[in-house]
Amino acid sequence: MQFRDIRDGRVLDAMRTVPRERFVDESLRKFADYDGPLPIGCGQTISQPYIVAFMAQALRLAGTERVLEVGSGSGYAASVLSLLAAEVYGIELEPELHACSVKTVESLGYSNVHLRCGDGFLGWPEEAPFDAVMMSCASREIPPPLWAQLREGGRFLYPKDAGMGFQELVLATKTPGGGSEKRLAPVVFVPMRRPAGTVAA
Repeated sequence: MQFRDIRDGRVLDAMRTVPRERFVDESLRKFADYDGPLPIGCGQTISQPYIVAFMAQALRLAGTERVLEVGSGSGYAASVLSLLAAEVYGIELEPELHACSVKTVESLGYSNVHLRCGDGFLGWPEEAPFDAVMMSCASREIPPPLWAQLREGGRFLYPKDAGMGFQELVLATKTPGGGSEKRLAPVVFVPMRRPAGTVAA
């Protein structure tokens, strides 16, 4: 794996500790060290290790935070975050991926990772507020329910879909007057999806 400009020692340790090969199908395990996305089924992918590390570093976690991940997929990023935060909550839309991620995370003993199958747009209100929210799927804007579940001073990291096939990783910080945004890097993520028949909010 290549970590290039990742300088946070805790992030690097977490990336080296979490066994990526456990989060992909057996047939793909020989590619687990490949620094790129890999398919995990249901049209979804496990993110490139460098991007997982980059996003984890951008959140600037100290170890005491409660973090929400939307689009938790295989559970890989949530497991990395579990070594950097106090509690991690992950939401995945696809039941098949959710079931697999629960088995993997439990088998590895990451007891501070809590996974749920459901509509990530709505977040996890009963566990809010969160110190940080990370979206592992692209959206044109921050879903209002997720922003509402972020505490003041908290950080919201998401791939912003700017249209025309262009996405940019954006870090937003919640302030008393609203929020401030910082553009970090171009990225490519699967788009955020909602349950069939959902009326757009």
